[in-house]
Amino acid sequence: MSPLQLFYRTTLLLGGLALATGCGQKAEDKPATAAEEEVVVIEVEAEEPVLNIYNWSDYIAEDTIANFEERTGITVNYDVFDSNEVVEAKLLAGNTGYDIVVPTASFLERQIKAGVFGKLDRDQLSNWSNLDGDIMARVGKHDPDNQHAAVYMWGTTGIGFDEVKVAEVFPDAPTDSWAMLFDPEVIAKLSACGVTLLDAPTEAVSAVLAYLGRDPNSEDLADLAAAEEVLMSIRPFVRYIHSSQQINDLANGEICVAMGWSGDMMIAADRASEAENGIEIAYSIPNQGTVIWFDMLAIPADAPHPNNAHLFINYLLEPEVAAAISNYVFYANPNSASVEFVEAEILEDPGIYPPDEVKAKLYPDLAHSAEYTRNLTRTWTRFKTGQ
Repeated sequence: MSPLQLFYRTTLLLGGLALATGCGQKAEDKPATAAEEEVVVIEVEAEEPVLNIYNWSDYIAEDTIANFEERTGITVNYDVFDSNEVVEAKLLAGNTGYDIVVPTASFLERQIKAGVFGKLDRDQLSNWSNLDGDIMARVGKHDPDNQHAAVYMWGTTGIGFDEVKVAEVFPDAPTDSWAMLFDPEVIAKLSACGVTLLDAPTEAVSAVLAYLGRDPNSEDLADLAAAEEVLMSIRPFVRYIHSSQQINDLANGEICVAMGWSGDMMIAADRASEAENGIEIAYSIPNQGTVIWFDMLAIPADAPHPNNAHLFINYLLEPEVAAAISNYVFYANPNSASVEFVEAEILEDPGIYPPDEVKAKLYPDLAHSAEYTRNLTRTWTRFKTGQ
């Protein structure tokens, strides 16, 4: 047996024994029988000690990868992206060489239908029970029975803004409303200090529809046309459309308002605080409602190292590991057992863990049909180019 095979065998055996003892009973209080060992030991094929990961930018703790490499002896090649569309194009082309990718659940949903991902082997995921049941039920609308992916982090899409600069250019700015971005009269005033949007067509259009009081997940072309009209009306006042640049630009005062993901806006606030530059960044969940999204850990069907991928996912499902990532990236995690390790300022921040009355206004970002997606892409191209 090779060292890597031995490592897998030992790791999976210990995980199985931990589950078998259960109910607060320690392993030493109940030694496993030979029969029990035979049940929980899982033979997995030896793989070269390599793992290729494709994740969102600014989305993992500083020591997460290093700790995993030290523990396992597996070398991790870690690449980043900032757009679901980029990931999807690579996945649908096939042969990416990645062992783990992290698409948002709505994109995962249609990628599953396209046969992109293999099913998870739950026998290799001894920490699966740490996942919150309510969150898994929500994600189950995208991935029935949660067969293909585990939740990595979750959050909302809202508005990050520089409190001082916004107050200077528009003292009565409606900071709790999508009007900050989608009302031409409002954004025209705010454009003096810089406004940006995410390069995320599904989320941007759904936000416009929520602002208009329409179904955020509508595929009615009349609704899409109405959303496009709004987008084109604000285009002259949008400095740029990007999904990661706004973090530093908010933190250093280059812009004052950004459509952004909750944790990214918190990172911007933290960086401004560390720089002691007098900039104070706030994050608002618009009162018209917004999307609640889930980023998923999935293994491509043609992954070269699927067993290493399962090992890494199981590692991320450890309470302390999940909490450390939340503490660093300011995103909520789905790990119920991690709560005691998450810093109080994060658990108590309504922008990260929204209260029930805010949650009631959050809507899922459902997968769209191929036909609607084509129309959405055309709308977004016209918006980005201003034509």
